[in-house]
Amino acid sequence: MEQPLNKKVLVVVDMQNDFITGSLGSKEAQAIVESVVKRILDFDGLILYTLDTHTEKYLETQEGHKLPVEHCIAGTDGWAPNSAVWMALMHKNVADEQHMIAKDTFGGVSLPMRIHEMLAGAEPEEITLVGLCTDICVISNALLLKAFYPEAAISVDAAACAGATPEGHKNALSAMKVCQIDIENE
Repeated sequence: MEQPLNKKVLVVVDMQNDFITGSLGSKEAQAIVESVVKRILDFDGLILYTLDTHTEKYLETQEGHKLPVEHCIAGTDGWAPNSAVWMALMHKNVADEQHMIAKDTFGGVSLPMRIHEMLAGAEPEEITLVGLCTDICVISNALLLKAFYPEAAISVDAAACAGATPEGHKNALSAMKVCQIDIENE
């Protein structure tokens, strides 16, 4: 297993077609693609990425009842990562299953353990999150990681995130600040 050069981790959250140009896409999501790609290409450390992953029975789930918009159905084009993001992940040699966390809910409950595994049992020093949506999956994963790694410096790059709405984005950034998550590029 290739070891990261340091104990820094970048988590790219749900940069998938359905959240950018598809069924739940927005101009705000489209506007951050370049910033996310730059963060990936410039990052020196462990890079992991999450994929929101649902089945064709999504509308029958609790989430499907509360958000009745089919999205990120495994194997569809909407589930696939944005092509520019995917190219950046390929360039960094992390476009593989080892660096991917497929999750069926907002927070990737296996994410902390994957970090632990990929760092060969070492604690991360810094974890940065970028991606979509600030007010749903980014905040869920940031709080999960903060609970699991309370001594790690956890940050969210506001310029490389977008919320379901601009107001939701701002509210989530404020909530994360209160929980001692650093906000960059606000």
